[in-house]
Amino acid sequence: MDFETLSQWADEELKAVIKILPADVQAAAKKCSISLEDHPGRGTDDESLEGDELGLFEGTCLLDDPASEDIPRIRLFLSNIWEWVGADEQDYRDEVGTTFLHELGHYLGWDEDEVADRGLE
Repeated sequence: MDFETLSQWADEELKAVIKILPADVQAAAKKCSISLEDHPGRGTDDESLEGDELGLFEGTCLLDDPASEDIPRIRLFLSNIWEWVGADEQDYRDEVGTTFLHELGHYLGWDEDEVADRGLE
């Protein structure tokens, strides 16, 4: 699947997911930069990644006092998500939403167990 189509589907899914979030979580989500990428490899610390990640949160969580120049970022790796779901459009869209919410959970200050408890693993 080409990256342009995956990006379009991901963008549509993200808009739909953000729209149904509670107002305070919507506001938090809007403070994050969302990066749609093909695979890991463009970030400064990507050499520490395995390469099969679906998403990644970078920055300071909302519970901490982030510096004004520290813009939180959620990175979604679209080809990895596409491969993970077995190249199915609806499963892809669902996983984009789940992966986004998982990474947003980290921004909100949830650790891996708290994210899992909410069904976002």
